Amino acid sequence: MEPLELLECSSPLTREPLDGEQATGVARVFKALGDPVRLRILSIVASHQGGEACVCDLSAAFDLSQPTISHHLKVLKEVGLLTSERRASWVYYRVVPETLAELSALLSVPVTV
Repeated sequence: MEPLELLECSSPLTREPLDGEQATGVARVFKALGDPVRLRILSIVASHQGGEACVCDLSAAFDLSQPTISHHLKVLKEVGLLTSERRASWVYYRVVPETLAELSALLSVPVTV
């Protein structure tokens, strides 16, 4: 299952209920974001200058081993929140804006006045 495939064409929760497959995909993304380290990693990458961060930038922000950071990055990539690109000996990570847009659309609630 591709992460974005489960979120495609999602309408706000208040308009129509998720089907089982959509709920499973969205739950995977929220489960990944439910870990404070992964949430911080996503925030660091999203706010980093140039919109991307190297593993070396991330490791400095945590009192965790590099393999632990790599595990968290792998989880974020598996659910479609991050993408990566290897350049020489470093790997650079970027947020996948489409995934964040899908989550935002799913959670949007019309404002009534």
